[in-house]
Amino acid sequence: MIPTDDTQFDEVMARSQAACDALTDEEDGLKREVLAQAGNRWSLAVVHALGVAGTLRHTELARQLDGVTQRMLTRTLRQLERDGLIARHDHKALPPRVDYTLTQAGRGLLMGMMPLWTWVIDNADVFRAARRAFDAKPAGETSRVHRINDPAARRQG
Repeated sequence: MIPTDDTQFDEVMARSQAACDALTDEEDGLKREVLAQAGNRWSLAVVHALGVAGTLRHTELARQLDGVTQRMLTRTLRQLERDGLIARHDHKALPPRVDYTLTQAGRGLLMGMMPLWTWVIDNADVFRAARRAFDAKPAGETSRVHRINDPAARRQG
């Protein structure tokens, strides 16, 4: 659902800004780092796969994530572990066996993302229509908002 009630939107934005204003520089930096990492393509895919399957090995995750390289999957797993979103269990066996599971924080991230994913799906027609309209514009034509925010474009007209 795309909000149509300006009052409700303004209230949410005021609460959001108050929360941001209350953050220390360190907390703000951490927030940005965690959101950037947790919100990337492969992190969300790993969290979702573990949420659905429970526990998976590296190779099982790689099979489920079409297009991920081994290097990218390893980097993603390490960062998610560092942020406390997944747990790594090394069985200390030969051949090596390592399993990954979601932590409580990872479950919380997944649950928090579900409303956003649902919103995207519910509004898919709006996004498709906007993309068609944008792609149909002649090359070089920009929106009024872009021209307003571009000092060079403002000087031209």
